[in-house]
Parts: sequence; C-alpha cells; structure tokens
Amino acid sequence: MRRHLRLFVTAARFDLVEHARNRFAMVLVALFIPSWISLAYAVIPSRHLTFKLRATGRLLAPAGNQITQITGAINAVTLITGFMMFAVTFSGGRFDRRLAMAGYPRFHLILAKTTSLTLASGTIAAYATAVICVAWSPRQPLQLAAALFCGAMTYGALGVVFGSLLRREVEGMFALVMTSLVDVGLQSPLAGGGTGSAIVGFLPTYGTMQAATAAGFTHTPLPGNLAIQILWFAGAALLGLLAFHRRTKDALTTRPPLRLPWPLRRRRPARPAKTASTPR
Repeated sequence: MRRHLRLFVTAARFDLVEHARNRFAMVLVALFIPSWISLAYAVIPSRHLTFKLRATGRLLAPAGNQITQITGAINAVTLITGFMMFAVTFSGGRFDRRLAMAGYPRFHLILAKTTSLTLASGTIAAYATAVICVAWSPRQPLQLAAALFCGAMTYGALGVVFGSLLRREVEGMFALVMTSLVDVGLQSPLAGGGTGSAIVGFLPTYGTMQAATAAGFTHTPLPGNLAIQILWFAGAALLGLLAFHRRTKDALTTRPPLRLPWPLRRRRPARPAKTASTPR
C-alpha cells in the first residue's frame, strides 16, 4: 500500500511541477479570466435579454452583461483548462513513455493526471465564480462553480486526448479553440436567443451552460444537467485513457527488425588496384 501511495505521489508531483512551469497558463489564469469577465460586464449593454432556458422551459430576462459574463466564464475556464492539460500531455509524452519502459505502473500515471486535472479545474472554477460575484450576485453561486468545474474537467480530458493523438502543438491549440468557439457560440443566449435546435443538446458544454445559466438567474437546482456534463467528462476521459494506453503500449512493445522482401546481396570488398612497376 505504501509503495502504491509513493508511486502515485511521485507521479502527481511531476504533473503539478509541469503545470507550474507553464508560465503562460498561469498568466492566463491570473489575468485573462478577470479581464475578460470584467470587460464583458463593462462593455456589453445591461438591457434585459429574453430567452427560453431549455433545461426548465422557463423564460428568463437577465441583463445582457450578466449572461455574457457567464458564457465568457465558461469559454475562458474550458479553454485554459484544456490548454493546460494539452500542454502537459504533449510535452510530457516522452517522459511518460520512459517511465512506462522503466516499469512505472500506468495506472498511477493516469491517476496522477486525473488528480492534477481535478485540482486545476477546481481552482480555476472557484476563481472565475469569485470574479463574477464581485460584479453581481448569482442566485446559486455553488451550482455556478460546480457547472464551471464540470465543464473544465470535460475540456481538460479533451486536452489529454488532443495531446496524445496530435503530432504538432499548433494542431492541438487550433482544435481546442475551434471546439470551444463552436460549442459556446452556438449556445450563447446573446447570439442565438436560446436556440431551440436539438443539436445544441449534444454539444460538450450543454450541461454546463444550462446549469450555470439557471444558477445565475433562478433558484432551480439542476443536478440532471450536471450529471450530463459528468457523462461528457467520462466519455472524454475514456478516449484519453485509450490514447494514453496506446501511447505507452507502443513504448513497451519491442518491434521486430525490418525485413526486406528480397535478399540483400553482399558486396565483395574492392581489391586494391595494382601499381605498375617502373623500370629502374
């Protein structure tokens, strides 16, 4: 038991150190989240926007800058968490393969990544909720923080998937940004007025958007939507687990030597040329 605990603590420490070394992500957490949420509150007009919340069927009329803060917080939290997990997975891939080749249990590596993702998601979600509460008071701040946390966990798992499958860093960043833009953009009440299309229900942060919006402007708890978001996290985590397993399994298997379909002829060494004897 102590051996397993020591292996887990060591792997978790490695992951947390990698997150701490990502200074750009730390700057995004410290500056981008409050800047984006504060700008949304200050720039977007405060006139009320009427839309229908799909989860409850009720018509809501919140201020435009307040609902923009919620959608902006979802966008910022998911993007930053996904970027952090993608960066640590992409840059630490060789290190994970070396640990697997040395006999380090892959279960402890996966558990360490899950732990670091949970800590990062919880910290970022609580920070974003606190920034929103400075401007105005949501009706259910705990549900708002829980919704942001579940969305961050989902995109963190997607970051692991992209970091394990994609070969270049720019590909992973583009995939995360475009996924988040399409996901949050189609659900934004400010842009679509609460669209009634059934496709919205299959987007990655549907549960987060519904639970966070209800938390901001109603007293209705939505545990079912949080459960939907947890299912999204479970699916993304399963994909990340399979990608990580394949990555480390390739490092453990020994590949046979390359065999050519035709026999390779051996070349005879060239004989030294005879030098002509010069008459004395």
